[in-house]
Amino acid sequence: MLADSVPIYPLYALLFADAGLSVAQISSLFVVWSLVGIVAEVPTGALADRFSRRLALAAAGVFQAAGYGLWIAFPGYAAFAAGFVLWGLGGALGSGALEALLYDAMAVAGAENHYPRIYGRVSAARLLSQVPAALAATVLFSTGGYDVVGWASVACCLSAAAVATRLPDARGPDARIPGPDDEGPDDDGRDDDETIAVAGYLDVVRRGLVEAARCPAVWTALVAVALVGSLDGLEEYFSVLAQDWGVATPLVPLVLLAVPLMGAAGAALGGRPHRLRRRGLAALLASAVAVMAGAGLLRRPVGVVGVAVAYGLYRFVLVGAETALQQRITGQARATVTSVAALGTDVTGVAIYGAWASNQPALVTGLALAIAAALPWLLRPRPPGRIG
Repeated sequence: MLADSVPIYPLYALLFADAGLSVAQISSLFVVWSLVGIVAEVPTGALADRFSRRLALAAAGVFQAAGYGLWIAFPGYAAFAAGFVLWGLGGALGSGALEALLYDAMAVAGAENHYPRIYGRVSAARLLSQVPAALAATVLFSTGGYDVVGWASVACCLSAAAVATRLPDARGPDARIPGPDDEGPDDDGRDDDETIAVAGYLDVVRRGLVEAARCPAVWTALVAVALVGSLDGLEEYFSVLAQDWGVATPLVPLVLLAVPLMGAAGAALGGRPHRLRRRGLAALLASAVAVMAGAGLLRRPVGVVGVAVAYGLYRFVLVGAETALQQRITGQARATVTSVAALGTDVTGVAIYGAWASNQPALVTGLALAIAAALPWLLRPRPPGRIG
Protein backbone atom coordinates (compact mmCIF):
# COMPACT_ATOMS: atom_id res chain seq x y z
CA MET A 1 0.00 0.00 0.00
CA LEU A 2 3.01 2.29 0.60
CA ALA A 3 5.55 0.66 -1.71
CA ASP A 4 6.17 3.59 -4.02
CA SER A 5 5.65 6.41 -1.51
CA VAL A 6 8.77 6.13 0.64
CA PRO A 7 12.16 7.83 0.15
CA ILE A 8 14.04 4.65 -0.74
CA TYR A 9 11.72 3.78 -3.63
CA PRO A 10 13.35 5.97 -6.32
CA LEU A 11 16.80 4.86 -5.17
CA TYR A 12 16.63 1.18 -4.28
CA ALA A 13 17.53 -0.10 -7.76
CA LEU A 14 20.56 2.19 -7.59
CA LEU A 15 21.34 0.80 -4.12
CA PHE A 16 21.52 -2.66 -5.69
CA ALA A 17 23.64 -1.44 -8.61
CA ASP A 18 26.04 0.44 -6.33
CA ALA A 19 26.36 -2.69 -4.20
CA GLY A 20 27.83 -4.40 -7.27
CA LEU A 21 24.80 -6.25 -8.61
CA SER A 22 24.45 -6.72 -12.35
CA VAL A 23 21.27 -6.02 -14.32
CA ALA A 24 20.59 -9.76 -14.43
CA GLN A 25 20.98 -10.04 -10.63
CA ILE A 26 18.69 -7.06 -10.07
CA SER A 27 16.10 -8.63 -12.37
CA SER A 28 16.42 -11.91 -10.45
CA LEU A 29 15.51 -10.02 -7.27
CA PHE A 30 12.38 -8.73 -8.97
CA VAL A 31 11.57 -12.32 -9.95
CA VAL A 32 11.93 -13.37 -6.29
CA TRP A 33 9.54 -10.55 -5.40
CA SER A 34 7.03 -11.77 -7.99
CA LEU A 35 7.33 -15.42 -6.96
CA VAL A 36 6.51 -14.55 -3.36
CA GLY A 37 3.43 -12.77 -4.61
CA ILE A 38 2.46 -15.77 -6.72
CA VAL A 39 2.53 -18.01 -3.65
CA ALA A 40 1.01 -15.56 -1.16
CA GLU A 41 -1.52 -13.44 -3.09
CA VAL A 42 -4.65 -15.59 -2.83
CA PRO A 43 -4.03 -16.96 0.72
CA THR A 44 -3.47 -13.46 2.10
CA GLY A 45 -6.45 -12.06 0.19
CA ALA A 46 -8.65 -14.70 1.78
CA LEU A 47 -7.23 -13.79 5.21
CA ALA A 48 -8.34 -10.20 4.64
CA ASP A 49 -11.83 -11.33 3.61
CA ARG A 50 -12.19 -13.84 6.43
CA PHE A 51 -10.86 -11.69 9.24
CA SER A 52 -9.90 -8.02 8.76
CA ARG A 53 -8.91 -6.03 5.71
CA ARG A 54 -7.82 -3.21 8.00
CA LEU A 55 -5.35 -5.41 9.89
CA ALA A 56 -4.10 -6.85 6.60
CA LEU A 57 -3.16 -3.33 5.50
CA ALA A 58 -1.42 -2.68 8.82
CA ALA A 59 0.56 -5.92 8.59
CA ALA A 60 1.58 -4.99 5.04
CA GLY A 61 3.35 -1.88 6.36
CA VAL A 62 5.18 -3.85 9.04
CA PHE A 63 6.48 -6.46 6.58
CA GLN A 64 7.60 -3.76 4.16
CA ALA A 65 9.46 -1.93 6.94
CA ALA A 66 11.24 -5.15 7.92
CA GLY A 67 12.35 -5.69 4.33
CA TYR A 68 13.87 -2.22 4.05
CA GLY A 69 15.59 -2.67 7.39
CA LEU A 70 17.31 -5.80 6.11
CA TRP A 71 18.56 -4.00 3.00
CA ILE A 72 20.21 -1.25 5.00
CA ALA A 73 21.54 -3.37 7.86
CA PHE A 74 23.03 -6.13 5.68
CA PRO A 75 23.55 -4.83 2.12
CA GLY A 76 24.22 -7.74 -0.20
CA TYR A 77 22.40 -10.06 -2.56
CA ALA A 78 21.10 -12.43 0.16
CA ALA A 79 19.71 -9.61 2.30
CA PHE A 80 18.22 -7.92 -0.75
CA ALA A 81 16.46 -11.18 -1.67
CA ALA A 82 15.21 -11.69 1.90
CA GLY A 83 13.98 -8.11 1.95
CA PHE A 84 12.02 -8.73 -1.23
CA VAL A 85 10.46 -11.81 0.36
CA LEU A 86 9.22 -9.66 3.24
CA TRP A 87 8.13 -6.89 0.90
CA GLY A 88 6.36 -9.47 -1.27
CA LEU A 89 4.45 -10.80 1.74
CA GLY A 90 3.50 -7.24 2.71
CA GLY A 91 2.40 -6.46 -0.82
CA ALA A 92 0.29 -9.61 -0.93
CA LEU A 93 -1.40 -8.70 2.36
CA GLY A 94 -2.30 -5.26 1.09
CA SER A 95 -3.19 -6.40 -2.43
CA GLY A 96 -6.94 -6.36 -2.86
CA ALA A 97 -7.60 -5.38 0.74
CA LEU A 98 -7.66 -1.64 0.04
CA GLU A 99 -9.86 -1.94 -3.05
CA ALA A 100 -12.26 -4.29 -1.24
CA LEU A 101 -12.43 -2.08 1.84
CA LEU A 102 -13.12 1.01 -0.29
CA TYR A 103 -15.69 -0.59 -2.61
CA ASP A 104 -17.67 -2.24 0.20
CA ALA A 105 -17.71 0.98 2.21
CA MET A 106 -19.16 2.81 -0.79
CA ALA A 107 -21.65 -0.01 -1.42
CA VAL A 108 -22.92 0.21 2.16
CA ALA A 109 -23.46 3.94 1.60
CA GLY A 110 -25.21 3.25 -1.71
CA ALA A 111 -22.47 5.12 -3.58
CA GLU A 112 -20.73 2.30 -5.48
CA ASN A 113 -21.45 4.07 -8.78
CA HIS A 114 -18.91 6.68 -7.70
CA TYR A 115 -16.19 4.08 -7.16
CA PRO A 116 -14.34 4.79 -10.45
CA ARG A 117 -13.97 8.48 -9.61
CA ILE A 118 -12.96 7.87 -5.99
CA TYR A 119 -10.58 5.05 -6.83
CA GLY A 120 -9.01 7.20 -9.52
CA ARG A 121 -8.43 9.91 -6.93
CA VAL A 122 -6.98 7.41 -4.45
CA SER A 123 -4.59 6.12 -7.11
CA ALA A 124 -3.65 9.68 -8.04
CA ALA A 125 -3.03 10.60 -4.39
CA ARG A 126 -0.78 7.59 -3.94
CA LEU A 127 1.23 8.60 -6.99
CA LEU A 128 1.43 12.22 -5.88
CA SER A 129 2.83 11.07 -2.55
CA GLN A 130 5.92 10.04 -4.48
CA VAL A 131 6.73 13.74 -4.94
CA PRO A 132 7.54 14.51 -1.28
CA ALA A 133 9.13 11.06 -1.03
CA ALA A 134 11.46 11.88 -3.93
CA LEU A 135 12.30 15.28 -2.48
CA ALA A 136 13.05 13.62 0.85
CA ALA A 137 15.18 11.03 -0.92
CA THR A 138 17.31 13.74 -2.50
CA VAL A 139 17.84 15.58 0.79
CA LEU A 140 18.40 12.45 2.87
CA PHE A 141 20.77 10.87 0.36
CA SER A 142 22.86 14.03 0.28
CA THR A 143 22.90 14.00 4.10
CA GLY A 144 23.65 10.39 4.91
CA GLY A 145 23.47 8.21 1.82
CA TYR A 146 21.41 5.06 1.53
CA ASP A 147 21.45 4.41 5.29
CA VAL A 148 19.51 7.54 6.20
CA VAL A 149 17.14 7.07 3.27
CA GLY A 150 16.49 3.47 4.26
CA TRP A 151 15.78 4.04 7.95
CA ALA A 152 13.53 6.98 7.14
CA SER A 153 11.58 4.65 4.85
CA VAL A 154 11.26 2.10 7.66
CA ALA A 155 9.76 4.82 9.87
CA CYS A 156 7.32 5.82 7.12
CA CYS A 157 6.10 2.23 6.73
CA LEU A 158 5.57 1.73 10.46
CA SER A 159 3.68 5.03 10.67
CA ALA A 160 1.44 3.95 7.79
CA ALA A 161 0.79 0.64 9.55
CA ALA A 162 -0.33 2.51 12.66
CA VAL A 163 -2.69 4.68 10.61
CA ALA A 164 -4.13 1.60 8.87
CA THR A 165 -5.32 0.21 12.21
CA ARG A 166 -7.66 3.21 12.46
CA LEU A 167 -9.35 2.77 9.08
CA PRO A 168 -13.09 2.03 9.22
CA ASP A 169 -14.28 -1.35 7.94
CA ALA A 170 -17.76 -1.25 6.43
CA ARG A 171 -18.39 -4.86 7.38
CA GLY A 172 -18.68 -3.92 11.04
CA PRO A 173 -16.64 -4.61 14.17
CA ASP A 174 -16.44 -8.33 13.39
CA ALA A 175 -15.20 -7.58 9.88
CA ARG A 176 -15.07 -11.04 8.36
CA ILE A 177 -17.06 -13.49 6.27
CA PRO A 178 -18.72 -16.10 8.50
CA GLY A 179 -17.47 -19.62 8.07
CA PRO A 180 -19.67 -22.66 7.43
CA ASP A 181 -19.38 -23.88 11.03
CA ASP A 182 -20.03 -20.53 12.72
CA GLU A 183 -23.65 -21.35 13.54
CA GLY A 184 -23.24 -23.16 16.80
CA PRO A 185 -21.21 -25.27 19.25
CA ASP A 186 -19.74 -28.68 18.58
CA ASP A 187 -20.88 -31.96 20.16
CA ASP A 188 -19.24 -31.07 23.45
CA GLY A 189 -21.22 -27.84 23.69
CA ARG A 190 -18.18 -25.71 22.83
CA ASP A 191 -17.00 -24.06 19.62
CA ASP A 192 -13.78 -25.57 18.33
CA ASP A 193 -12.23 -22.21 17.48
CA GLU A 194 -9.34 -23.63 15.51
CA THR A 195 -11.55 -25.89 13.36
CA ILE A 196 -14.01 -23.06 12.73
CA ALA A 197 -11.24 -20.68 11.73
CA VAL A 198 -9.71 -23.15 9.25
CA ALA A 199 -13.08 -24.18 7.79
CA GLY A 200 -14.17 -20.56 7.46
CA TYR A 201 -10.89 -19.57 5.84
CA LEU A 202 -11.04 -22.38 3.29
CA ASP A 203 -14.64 -21.47 2.50
CA VAL A 204 -13.54 -17.91 1.70
CA VAL A 205 -10.79 -19.23 -0.59
CA ARG A 206 -13.34 -21.45 -2.35
CA ARG A 207 -15.80 -18.59 -2.84
CA GLY A 208 -13.19 -16.31 -4.31
CA LEU A 209 -11.71 -18.91 -6.64
CA VAL A 210 -15.15 -20.06 -7.83
CA GLU A 211 -16.21 -16.53 -8.71
CA ALA A 212 -12.89 -15.86 -10.43
CA ALA A 213 -13.13 -19.06 -12.51
CA ARG A 214 -16.83 -19.47 -13.27
CA CYS A 215 -18.01 -15.93 -14.05
CA PRO A 216 -16.97 -14.91 -17.58
CA ALA A 217 -17.43 -11.22 -16.78
CA VAL A 218 -15.06 -11.59 -13.83
CA TRP A 219 -12.34 -13.84 -15.19
CA THR A 220 -11.84 -11.88 -18.39
CA ALA A 221 -11.54 -8.66 -16.37
CA LEU A 222 -9.10 -10.49 -14.07
CA VAL A 223 -6.93 -11.38 -17.05
CA ALA A 224 -7.07 -7.78 -18.31
CA VAL A 225 -5.95 -6.39 -14.95
CA ALA A 226 -3.22 -9.03 -14.62
CA LEU A 227 -1.78 -8.31 -18.07
CA VAL A 228 -1.96 -4.53 -17.85
CA GLY A 229 -0.73 -4.54 -14.24
CA SER A 230 2.33 -6.59 -15.16
CA LEU A 231 3.66 -3.66 -17.20
CA ASP A 232 3.99 -1.67 -13.98
CA GLY A 233 7.08 -3.78 -13.33
CA LEU A 234 8.93 -1.63 -15.85
CA GLU A 235 8.76 1.22 -13.33
CA GLU A 236 11.37 -0.61 -11.27
CA TYR A 237 13.91 0.18 -14.00
CA PHE A 238 13.12 3.88 -14.45
CA SER A 239 15.86 5.04 -12.09
CA VAL A 240 18.40 2.79 -13.80
CA LEU A 241 17.31 4.12 -17.20
CA ALA A 242 17.65 7.72 -16.04
CA GLN A 243 21.16 7.02 -14.78
CA ASP A 244 22.10 5.27 -18.03
CA TRP A 245 20.75 8.22 -20.02
CA GLY A 246 23.12 10.63 -18.26
CA VAL A 247 21.21 11.79 -15.15
CA ALA A 248 23.47 12.12 -12.07
CA THR A 249 22.52 9.74 -9.23
CA PRO A 250 21.62 12.47 -6.64
CA LEU A 251 19.33 14.08 -9.25
CA VAL A 252 17.52 10.89 -10.28
CA PRO A 253 14.69 11.22 -7.70
CA LEU A 254 14.07 14.85 -8.74
CA VAL A 255 14.18 14.15 -12.46
CA LEU A 256 11.79 11.22 -12.07
CA LEU A 257 9.20 13.41 -10.29
CA ALA A 258 7.63 13.90 -13.71
CA VAL A 259 6.69 10.20 -13.72
CA PRO A 260 4.34 10.14 -10.69
CA LEU A 261 2.93 13.56 -11.61
CA MET A 262 1.89 12.33 -15.04
CA GLY A 263 0.78 9.03 -13.53
CA ALA A 264 -1.45 10.86 -11.05
CA ALA A 265 -3.01 12.89 -13.84
CA GLY A 266 -3.66 9.74 -15.84
CA ALA A 267 -5.16 7.90 -12.86
CA ALA A 268 -7.45 10.81 -11.97
CA LEU A 269 -8.68 11.13 -15.55
CA GLY A 270 -9.07 7.36 -15.84
CA GLY A 271 -11.55 7.41 -12.97
CA ARG A 272 -13.87 9.97 -14.54
CA PRO A 273 -17.41 8.75 -15.34
CA HIS A 274 -17.00 9.32 -19.09
CA ARG A 275 -13.67 7.56 -19.48
CA LEU A 276 -12.76 5.92 -22.80
CA ARG A 277 -14.33 2.63 -23.83
CA ARG A 278 -12.34 -0.57 -24.22
CA ARG A 279 -11.02 0.17 -27.71
CA GLY A 280 -9.96 3.62 -26.58
CA LEU A 281 -8.11 2.08 -23.63
CA ALA A 282 -6.32 -0.29 -25.99
CA ALA A 283 -5.31 2.60 -28.25
CA LEU A 284 -3.99 4.58 -25.29
CA LEU A 285 -1.94 1.63 -24.06
CA ALA A 286 -0.45 1.11 -27.51
CA SER A 287 0.40 4.82 -27.62
CA ALA A 288 2.13 4.55 -24.25
CA VAL A 289 4.23 1.66 -25.52
CA ALA A 290 5.24 3.64 -28.62
CA VAL A 291 6.26 6.69 -26.59
CA MET A 292 8.25 4.57 -24.15
CA ALA A 293 10.04 2.81 -27.00
CA GLY A 294 10.91 6.15 -28.58
CA ALA A 295 12.41 7.40 -25.32
CA GLY A 296 14.54 4.26 -25.14
CA LEU A 297 15.86 4.80 -28.62
CA LEU A 298 16.73 8.43 -27.81
CA ARG A 299 18.86 7.51 -24.76
CA ARG A 300 19.14 11.10 -23.54
CA PRO A 301 18.08 12.72 -20.23
CA VAL A 302 15.16 14.35 -22.04
CA GLY A 303 13.84 10.84 -22.65
CA VAL A 304 12.51 10.91 -19.07
CA VAL A 305 9.77 13.22 -20.40
CA GLY A 306 8.67 10.46 -22.76
CA VAL A 307 8.74 7.94 -19.93
CA ALA A 308 6.49 10.25 -17.86
CA VAL A 309 3.99 10.71 -20.70
CA ALA A 310 3.89 6.96 -21.33
CA TYR A 311 3.34 6.30 -17.61
CA GLY A 312 0.45 8.77 -17.47
CA LEU A 313 -1.28 7.03 -20.39
CA TYR A 314 -0.60 3.66 -18.79
CA ARG A 315 -2.13 4.68 -15.45
CA PHE A 316 -5.27 5.89 -17.22
CA VAL A 317 -5.67 2.43 -18.74
CA LEU A 318 -4.86 0.59 -15.50
CA VAL A 319 -7.51 2.46 -13.48
CA GLY A 320 -10.06 1.71 -16.19
CA ALA A 321 -9.27 -2.02 -16.11
CA GLU A 322 -9.21 -2.24 -12.29
CA THR A 323 -12.52 -0.39 -12.05
CA ALA A 324 -14.12 -2.80 -14.53
CA LEU A 325 -13.02 -5.71 -12.34
CA GLN A 326 -14.45 -4.28 -9.11
CA GLN A 327 -17.76 -3.52 -10.80
CA ARG A 328 -18.07 -7.12 -11.99
CA ILE A 329 -17.37 -8.82 -8.64
CA THR A 330 -20.64 -9.68 -6.88
CA GLY A 331 -19.62 -12.09 -4.10
CA GLN A 332 -18.38 -11.43 -0.58
CA ALA A 333 -14.80 -12.58 -1.21
CA ARG A 334 -13.87 -9.36 -3.00
CA ALA A 335 -10.30 -9.13 -1.68
CA THR A 336 -9.70 -12.77 -2.60
CA VAL A 337 -10.90 -12.27 -6.17
CA THR A 338 -8.83 -9.11 -6.49
CA SER A 339 -5.83 -11.03 -5.20
CA VAL A 340 -6.27 -13.53 -8.03
CA ALA A 341 -5.74 -10.61 -10.42
CA ALA A 342 -2.62 -9.63 -8.48
CA LEU A 343 -1.45 -13.25 -8.72
CA GLY A 344 -1.82 -13.02 -12.49
CA THR A 345 0.11 -9.76 -12.46
CA ASP A 346 2.98 -11.43 -10.62
CA VAL A 347 3.03 -14.37 -13.04
CA THR A 348 3.06 -12.23 -16.18
CA GLY A 349 5.44 -9.79 -14.48
CA VAL A 350 8.07 -12.55 -14.36
CA ALA A 351 7.97 -12.65 -18.17
CA ILE A 352 8.46 -8.87 -18.31
CA TYR A 353 11.44 -9.04 -15.94
CA GLY A 354 12.90 -11.93 -17.90
CA ALA A 355 12.60 -10.09 -21.20
CA TRP A 356 14.25 -7.01 -19.69
CA ALA A 357 17.04 -9.03 -18.06
CA SER A 358 17.84 -10.65 -21.41
CA ASN A 359 18.32 -7.15 -22.84
CA GLN A 360 15.51 -7.58 -25.35
CA PRO A 361 13.64 -4.24 -25.50
CA ALA A 362 11.94 -5.33 -28.74
CA LEU A 363 10.49 -8.35 -26.91
CA VAL A 364 9.19 -6.16 -24.06
CA THR A 365 7.62 -3.81 -26.61
CA GLY A 366 6.03 -6.73 -28.44
CA LEU A 367 4.55 -8.16 -25.23
CA ALA A 368 3.09 -4.77 -24.30
CA LEU A 369 1.56 -4.30 -27.73
CA ALA A 370 0.04 -7.80 -27.55
CA ILE A 371 -1.58 -6.86 -24.24
CA ALA A 372 -3.02 -3.72 -25.81
CA ALA A 373 -4.44 -5.77 -28.69
CA ALA A 374 -6.16 -8.18 -26.26
CA LEU A 375 -7.90 -5.48 -24.18
CA PRO A 376 -10.99 -4.91 -26.39
CA TRP A 377 -11.88 -8.61 -26.17
CA LEU A 378 -11.09 -8.98 -22.47
CA LEU A 379 -13.14 -5.95 -21.40
CA ARG A 380 -16.17 -6.46 -23.62
CA PRO A 381 -19.55 -6.88 -21.82
CA ARG A 382 -20.26 -10.49 -20.83
CA PRO A 383 -22.95 -12.41 -18.94
CA PRO A 384 -22.29 -12.59 -15.18
CA GLY A 385 -22.32 -16.40 -15.02
CA ARG A 386 -23.02 -18.49 -11.94
CA ILE A 387 -21.24 -18.55 -8.58
CA GLY A 388 -21.26 -21.92 -6.93
